[in-house]
Amino acid sequence: MSDNETQTTNEQNTPQPKRRMSRRTFLRVLGIGSGVLAVGVVVGGPTITREVRLAIHQWFLSDNVMSASLPDSPLLWIRIEPDNTAHLHLPKSEMGQGIHTTLAQIAAEELELNWETIVTHSANTDIGFDAFVSSTFGSASTTMMYQPIRELAATLRMMLLEEGAAQLGVPTSAVRAEDSYVFVADDQEQRLGYGEIIAARQIEWVLPEETPPLKSPDQVRYIGQSMQRVDLREKVMGRAVYGFDARMDGMLYGAVARPPRYGARLTRALVGDAETRPGVKAVVIQNDFAGVVAENRSQAYAALNGLELTWQGGSAWSQEDLDNFMAVPDGGGVLVQRVGDFDAAIRDNQVNIEAEYSVPLASHAHLEPQAALVDVRDDRATVYASTQNPGNTRGFVARAIDFDEANVNVTATYLGGGFGRKVGIDASVEAAILSKACGQPIHVGWNRREEMRYGIHRPPARNRLRAVVDDQGKILAMQHRIASGDILYGLGVLPAQPVISGIVGADPFATSSLMYDIPHRQVLYHRKRLPVPTGSWRGLGTFPNTFASESFMDEIAHQVNIDPLQLRLNHIPDDTFGQRLRSVIEAVADASRWSNGAPEGHGYGIAAGKLGQTIVALVMDVSVNDSRVVAHRAWCAADPGFVVNPDGAKAQVEGTIIMALSSVLHEKLTIADGMIAASNFDSYALSTMGDIPEIEVILINSGDTPIGGFGEPVIGVVPAAMANAVFAATGQRVRNVPFQLA
Repeated sequence: MSDNETQTTNEQNTPQPKRRMSRRTFLRVLGIGSGVLAVGVVVGGPTITREVRLAIHQWFLSDNVMSASLPDSPLLWIRIEPDNTAHLHLPKSEMGQGIHTTLAQIAAEELELNWETIVTHSANTDIGFDAFVSSTFGSASTTMMYQPIRELAATLRMMLLEEGAAQLGVPTSAVRAEDSYVFVADDQEQRLGYGEIIAARQIEWVLPEETPPLKSPDQVRYIGQSMQRVDLREKVMGRAVYGFDARMDGMLYGAVARPPRYGARLTRALVGDAETRPGVKAVVIQNDFAGVVAENRSQAYAALNGLELTWQGGSAWSQEDLDNFMAVPDGGGVLVQRVGDFDAAIRDNQVNIEAEYSVPLASHAHLEPQAALVDVRDDRATVYASTQNPGNTRGFVARAIDFDEANVNVTATYLGGGFGRKVGIDASVEAAILSKACGQPIHVGWNRREEMRYGIHRPPARNRLRAVVDDQGKILAMQHRIASGDILYGLGVLPAQPVISGIVGADPFATSSLMYDIPHRQVLYHRKRLPVPTGSWRGLGTFPNTFASESFMDEIAHQVNIDPLQLRLNHIPDDTFGQRLRSVIEAVADASRWSNGAPEGHGYGIAAGKLGQTIVALVMDVSVNDSRVVAHRAWCAADPGFVVNPDGAKAQVEGTIIMALSSVLHEKLTIADGMIAASNFDSYALSTMGDIPEIEVILINSGDTPIGGFGEPVIGVVPAAMANAVFAATGQRVRNVPFQLA
């Protein structure tokens, strides 16, 4: 047994009680670096036990249900005007996933709102949400906000009933609420609109201590239904404001100098003739920052060529350097999952199957690059940004311009795609620095070249798995080694990050656990610190890790001559998680008629997985024509616990499958001379409509509360199901993304 590979304990896949440590608590504990996590930290680096590290990752991988806290005022999140228009200030960024519609459904349900009166807004950071709640990530938005919005809406409904009854001169028991009105049950002509009631009340509204009972499942009319999107009209009519659309009177445009290679430092910067270029209003040089402000964006970018800049140092890596560096070590690693005793199992039994899988650097390729409009005046900064994390943006902007956070207000505009990239704060910070220097509102919008080369990317990853399987096809032991570039640690959002990463070891966003019932299983993580900026990409580590583990299950099935679907069913845990996993696998098997086999010349591949509390299974139908993989059909079953908006959920599953297919078939970033080689979509291939299969989505409600989301969980099963289908069709095993067939 190696020093870094110890075993004991039993770890369960079963969803944990809601009151246990959540990811939110986990990250907050990391942020303050206190309590048990600080034990063993000494000057010069951490000296922390493997057991504490393992406990940290068990906390994280348990994927507990997260929830926001209620505000002090019921009208902080919900504002109702005298004409009954209900303005919902929602802390989650709308980036096409339909979250504003889902959250509006939840509020409308308990508050008894008329759906046609609802107007949604991205809540700014002055509304009262903390930085964690205002972050949109990890398919956690519905999970996090479902209970608090229901409770707040139910409480406000009760308060409106009591106040409305008083204004109508009847007991509270005599009134009802419906479609944004309070009316006397026996005489519906006696009624008051919510807006009238609120306008007439003379004293402050304060939340009571007790939350009234919520509706039972048989009473709901919005939750669980497919509702028309609340942002549909704005987007169809072209009135939706994205980060690139944000405007203010007197606004100018900014552009910022970029290094010629990763890690290079700006050691000398002179104005040169930049300030004499057409349209230029200012040149801003501060420490390692050099930027230009001009009347329009083209003028600002052109003027950058007039700056005299000297860069030193930086990376000279080639793609070969990167590939060699990503090799999976044979030993060591941070232990993130342990069940049974893997080392003892392989001493007693010979490892009889082993495989390695790789995933390259990839771009987020969202339609809208980074964009922000910032106005810094005196001691107040106003920010409109295409961001998934207004709270985090607020903190970075405040530090960049030496402001108190309370004096920075950030509003998330609509996002033209996010996928994890727009947790970044680049454009907001740059616009803030330029605005403070110039005293005018500044808009910074990155171009595609900047986004491709200087944004954060999906990190490359290598996964090596090995297993012991007996003659009957029972998997006795399995080990999964994950080698990955940074995800959470690459975002720069953690305070005291070197200390935290030293304590925790593994990047919690890059790890995963083995979910099947295997007596001895072990997951180890190897951190790869790359010169290329990497971070969150849709699904975090789910794409490479599930690709590997579910492809490996298929390889085991074929080696022991067992149907791949049956092998999975044979290893499902005997608990609640296992029951839900079995349901999604059987659902896609039925929908695809798996037992009948694929059409002639085609192959069926299956994969299952989880992210958070959402469990998914996918069957892909593919054929191969002249080394080109063609996806014909996809059947996907997903169980998040409970589906609030079925139409929105299906759209998320479909979109995830399409994005994953593009990555599987085409997408790869390469590095040359210390810089990403691609600069636009002419050198970075994406899927076209011809690649898209017919998709069938099966939604499963295993409970009455949403405990998982839809935006990310499906991403990991797509490459595995595709690879398994290719093998079924051709006998050729694909272990590298994007697929390259002989």
